Amino acid sequence: MRRTVVIQDSSLDDARRLLGTKGIQDTVEEALREVIRREHLEQLRNSLGKVDLGLTSEELTKLRNEGRFGEK
Repeated sequence: MRRTVVIQDSSLDDARRLLGTKGIQDTVEEALREVIRREHLEQLRNSLGKVDLGLTSEELTKLRNEGRFGEK
């Protein structure tokens, strides 16, 4: 389906650079896919809730720094 839209060149250039796309159509389609993907991830994150690890922020930081929990 064809659409006519007005897009600022600077916004399109930024999106093209960030997404690694070349043409206008590719950039717009990839941007739409990315917005949808992010929304799905947010919905999933919200549906999973939170897990109480029973750790203080200091204990968590110490474990992370030791490489025992997550990335260094």
